[in-house]
Amino acid sequence: MNDLDFLRTPEGRALLDEVRDTDPAQELAVATRLRRKHPAPLVSAALGQARLRQRAVAKFGAADAGRMFFTPNGVEQSTRASVAAYRAERLHGLGVRSVADLCCGIGGDAIALARAGIRVLAVDRSPLTCEAARANADALGLADLIEVREADVTEVDTAPYDAVFVDPARRGGRGRIFDPEAYSPPLSWAVAAARTASRAAALKVAPGIPHEAVPPDAEAEWISDGGDVKEAVLWFGAGAAPGAVRATLLPGPRTLPGTGLPDPEARTPGRYLYEPDGAVVRAHLVAEVAAQVGGGLLDATIAYVTADELLPTPYASAYEITDRMPFNVKKLKALLRERGVGTLTVKKRGSAVEPEELRKKVRPQGPNAATVFLTRVAGAPTMLIGHPAR
Repeated sequence: MNDLDFLRTPEGRALLDEVRDTDPAQELAVATRLRRKHPAPLVSAALGQARLRQRAVAKFGAADAGRMFFTPNGVEQSTRASVAAYRAERLHGLGVRSVADLCCGIGGDAIALARAGIRVLAVDRSPLTCEAARANADALGLADLIEVREADVTEVDTAPYDAVFVDPARRGGRGRIFDPEAYSPPLSWAVAAARTASRAAALKVAPGIPHEAVPPDAEAEWISDGGDVKEAVLWFGAGAAPGAVRATLLPGPRTLPGTGLPDPEARTPGRYLYEPDGAVVRAHLVAEVAAQVGGGLLDATIAYVTADELLPTPYASAYEITDRMPFNVKKLKALLRERGVGTLTVKKRGSAVEPEELRKKVRPQGPNAATVFLTRVAGAPTMLIGHPAR
């Protein structure tokens, strides 16, 4: 029996409940105690699964993570539940009622699709991964909507399904894979599979995908959740606007479509600095944000927008700038001491300085808070000090 077989037995489930909240620092003592009553492999499997479930809470929430089964790669590579739910709702809104989920992993996307009322064929070539996907569909009461099939995705007939979703593997033995043609399967194959879908298709790709690698008949969407860029999706078929780009921010969703504006001009720093959301930056839609706030760029090569007025936008965080000076650690330290700044947030674009190194050098102390931006203005290394605009 493998670990998942063990853990799905009544004894395994009871043991999982017992070790659920185990502190990693107490793991050895807990293991020693439990091995007096349970087989050592089962104890090790339960403790390992408990660690994975604790890590998975950030992506799946405590309720689901506490019932699901994970592999180490599954936790690392799964889509965050909020992002998967957003994508599933978009497919459902397009009239999709069945999806071939290719490279399904442990089933995170299949779960979101099934919860949106969509029937799913979930395919992966890893036996252990497929077993985890089946266990998760069963644990969450979705087994009637999710069929898990162990197979090579390139050999699966997707014709009976309304839509195709592909999440190619983007990690190899040496870490992240940046060349889309080195994905497994390659992006070119995934695009060809998407084009055969009867209604719609979505391909999950790395958010750093070059814009020139996006097929002309696809719509490209960059998605962030809580300010963190999570993925890019290439959409085909119904509801997709070929050649269009958009940035979607969760929770919400709030979507900023591209309008084809030229890059904004660089200008003298104004009273306010706007930091566009990462999805906006990845989608090359900083110009759209600048137009919303009546601003320009701090520097032609930096994605910071500056303006004279405060015009709130959901697509950028606004800061009121109180001081501007050339980069100089001693002057910054003196200014922070004068202002009584003990809580210092360091942000940077276009600077090689590491935020933690700067904090150590200036040693902020005091009751007040400030934000320092390490950037360039007209090509010159510059520090802008301020605080979130109110």
